[in-house]
Amino acid sequence: MKKITFITLFASLMAMAVSCSSDNSADNFKWQIDSFDDVKVLRYKVHGFEELPLQQKELVYYLNQAALWGRDIMFDQNFKYNLAIRRTLEAIYTTYNGDKECAEWKSFEKYLKKVWFANGIHHHYGNDKFAPEFSEAYFNALVEGSNADLFPSEAFGSKEGLLATITPIIFDATLYPSRLVQAGVDDVLKASSMNYYEGLTQSEAEAFYAGMAAINDPRPISYGLNSKLVKKNGRIYEQTYKVGGMYSAALEQICYWLEKAAGVAEEPQKSTILKLVEYYKTGNLRLFDEFNIAWTEDTASHVDFVNGFTEDYGDPLGRKGAWESIVNFKSLEASRRTELISDNAQWFEDHAPINPAFRKSEVKGVSAKVITAATLAGDAYPATPIGINLPNADWIRKEHGSKSVTIDNITEAYAESGKGSGFDEEFVLRKEDRERIKEFGSIGDNLHTDIHECLGHGSGQLAPGVKGGELGKYSSTLEEARADLFGLYYLGDDKLVELGLVPSFDVAKAQYAEYIMNGMMTQFSRIELGKDVVESHMQNRKLIAEWCYEQGKADNVIEWIVKDGKRYVVVNDFEKLRELFGKMLYEVQRIKSEGDFEAGKALVENYAVKIDPELHKEVLERYASLGIKPYSGFINPIYTLVEEDGKVVDVKIEYRESYIEQMLYYSANYSNLPTLN
Repeated sequence: MKKITFITLFASLMAMAVSCSSDNSADNFKWQIDSFDDVKVLRYKVHGFEELPLQQKELVYYLNQAALWGRDIMFDQNFKYNLAIRRTLEAIYTTYNGDKECAEWKSFEKYLKKVWFANGIHHHYGNDKFAPEFSEAYFNALVEGSNADLFPSEAFGSKEGLLATITPIIFDATLYPSRLVQAGVDDVLKASSMNYYEGLTQSEAEAFYAGMAAINDPRPISYGLNSKLVKKNGRIYEQTYKVGGMYSAALEQICYWLEKAAGVAEEPQKSTILKLVEYYKTGNLRLFDEFNIAWTEDTASHVDFVNGFTEDYGDPLGRKGAWESIVNFKSLEASRRTELISDNAQWFEDHAPINPAFRKSEVKGVSAKVITAATLAGDAYPATPIGINLPNADWIRKEHGSKSVTIDNITEAYAESGKGSGFDEEFVLRKEDRERIKEFGSIGDNLHTDIHECLGHGSGQLAPGVKGGELGKYSSTLEEARADLFGLYYLGDDKLVELGLVPSFDVAKAQYAEYIMNGMMTQFSRIELGKDVVESHMQNRKLIAEWCYEQGKADNVIEWIVKDGKRYVVVNDFEKLRELFGKMLYEVQRIKSEGDFEAGKALVENYAVKIDPELHKEVLERYASLGIKPYSGFINPIYTLVEEDGKVVDVKIEYRESYIEQMLYYSANYSNLPTLN
């Protein structure tokens, strides 16, 4: 779009947004602010922000601005035509002059909300394309009743060209049906609609990067992490994400605000931020490694951040990094728990139930903390993780360590918004399990996340000659399984009692009961009936639960029980289940350490993908009867600089925007990428 178009659209968006705003002061805080389809939208509290020193408040503000400018990148990475569709829908939403009370308008609004939430037209977790609940004829009527000057037509030559492209995409279910397909097809690139590759086959892409990986480098860079791989006129090449390259307009703004952040940051964080800026300006992945090392080794800075092309779950080949950012600061009291775990990292590594050859003889630089999220962005917005372990490069983890965080105020928001749902009464059969979950569930959840992130991802090492990319499209699922198994196994270890982290094995019992139930049953509420499990974290949980069920059949470790026509899954022997977690961890670590693709493939394909259709139907019906939304996401608070005589004297935080208001505001103020990239 032209700049004048964005200014004009901004006025329309703000007029619409004001009517959607709601008052939520600290004394009138509402956790849930919206609900639609399978989603509820929540707020999170940024506890302690007002008490931060001014320098740290200002740093949060600048990092927040840098984070918000990455939103368009995430939309475009998810699907080539996402920006064109979103901008057209927003122009209609803000300028349509017809009836906005009819059922079809409400369906249109719901569709737009879903697109905002998923950063595109495909479900953020299930990956399937959304089916509009309004007709194509109605869409055409909306177009005719809206201000076409605000449509992103210039990228298509005309309004007619735009509509000829996006209308079939929206309404034809056979076009771009899934953002991500990793199994059951001959070519995962052709089957997937993500925008990391264009014009080439899976075998061509694999061959392109195999040639790079063949270089004998003990510290290999993450080839392909920050680029789109394209084939045009018979030539295969990368379009690098950098200033002056792909996504330049957004990255220029990100760099501007990062430099502002560096201006108020103290060393060593100042130099770390400037190293990230240098990487964005050059696209040089060696600089990205240098940034990650500096970031990992900076354990003193109170305010911290993630900003970059990071996780590769959205790439069917497990190589391309989605842009994300989380701005945060340390929760001092809660971090005592994670610091105790990280201080004992070597003990956990030495006693891990894996081949000693795959243990690290010296665990380096494992730091862990509990954080308060201040801003979520990109791939971490609106849906966000509750824990993070970075960086991802195995050689950096081995030589320099890693940073692990648990996001305390996000787990708080989940817990507060989920009170009184009736979930445990519906799905947990035994009274003793429900009582343990009520008493110890939160402790178990937090500790499992802590160990998963702090120790699990950072544990183990590769065998000599293994580079780390051998598991291909199964790598993400198996890595999450490895970290989960590490956490599950140690959650039942006496070492946690000795450290004062748990009172007894009852904490493990509560977590084990929940985990097996979720992996074998309740998580299927997030998947459309008849579909497979495709998301890596969900595959990981199903893989572990189903494998342990099968391995423990002889001893009836895990059992299916039918009562009053409903199915329940229960754990009969928690100690033996823990032994199975250790046995499975041994094998999954071997697979990763040796790069055993075929063994990894067999585990995932046999246990992690297919769902019993009758069980699936039952889970969906029981969820529907409770009115529970299986997915949650968040909106951010608003930060405002307070200035006097040109000098910053404070940063104000507010929780007043609605979901629609925030989405429209971000589209109006943080959207400068071309419609097609």
